[in-house]
Amino acid sequence: MKKIGFLSFGHWTPLPQSRTQSAADALLQSIDLAVEAERLGMDGAYFRVHHFAQQLASPFPLLAAVGARTRRIEIGTAVIDMRYENPHYMAEDAGAADLIAAGRLQLGISRGSPEQVIDGWRYFGYRPTEGEDDAEMGRRHAEEFLELLRGKGFARPNPRPMFPNPPGLLRLEPYSEGLHDRIWWGSASNATAAWAAKLGMNLQTSTLKFDETGEPLHIQQAAQIRAFRAAWKDAGHARIPRISVSRSIFALLDDRDRTYFGRGSNEEDKIGFLDEKTRAIFGRSYAAEPDVLIEQLRKDEAIAEADTLLLTIPNQLGVAYNVHVMEAILTTVAPALNWR
Repeated sequence: MKKIGFLSFGHWTPLPQSRTQSAADALLQSIDLAVEAERLGMDGAYFRVHHFAQQLASPFPLLAAVGARTRRIEIGTAVIDMRYENPHYMAEDAGAADLIAAGRLQLGISRGSPEQVIDGWRYFGYRPTEGEDDAEMGRRHAEEFLELLRGKGFARPNPRPMFPNPPGLLRLEPYSEGLHDRIWWGSASNATAAWAAKLGMNLQTSTLKFDETGEPLHIQQAAQIRAFRAAWKDAGHARIPRISVSRSIFALLDDRDRTYFGRGSNEEDKIGFLDEKTRAIFGRSYAAEPDVLIEQLRKDEAIAEADTLLLTIPNQLGVAYNVHVMEAILTTVAPALNWR
């Protein structure tokens, strides 16, 4: 059995062929899609965060709205770029959204990917400290955020407050118990996967990874997951961690599916560079008739290692079509692979 969710990048484009013309469309359709996913029996609704782009950017209003409209489905991110985040303000926002959702938040955070502008986090008021790069700054913000989610008091109370204080040092409010164990790290390397395990975060692996061995993506990710589990065991954590992989998977059932995804142009992993020094491997898409798809997915070692699968969806094709995409996987593929 696996948990199966969707992952939306929340693109919008003011072009005739897009069903998502504006930021309002992207946000409102995201809420509708989560409601429909819950109705289908999906386990999770996850959203990507990108700044300075025509995509979803500020996650917590959306997560709170989805939490208010749904009752069962997990609600998460994959991922929030911690280079842009104030850990204290984020802890308050996350606590509020999790309380609205009755403890269903699953927050994926990370150092983030290359952005639309140069050093965009500088416009948000953040600077690496001396001797620190932006990736290290993102990890520092993540550690601060995790510590705040423990709910321990740290702020000295005013002796003459406007309202009475409880005894002792004060913590941030609202506090949502259990959220600390529902933070995931989006890792692009084996080293950061082990680092995340040491800190007690769950693991998210995406459709790209630093190319560390030259092997296919799914093989490198399977090794990364095993390294994460070994580091988790060494750290001595009591609970069992969660691990997700993201994949683009489309069952070709009708002419619409074949028109959109039946051309077979993304059937191999691709190599690219995230910056001048970082070689990355980008995962293939899976698009085929269900019987072919089932056999292809049986060979994906990373999916086999993970407990959660996030299906990346083409959100600009509209809510109705994406409901069809998700339902096709749940009914024609998942049962044959014992995901359901």
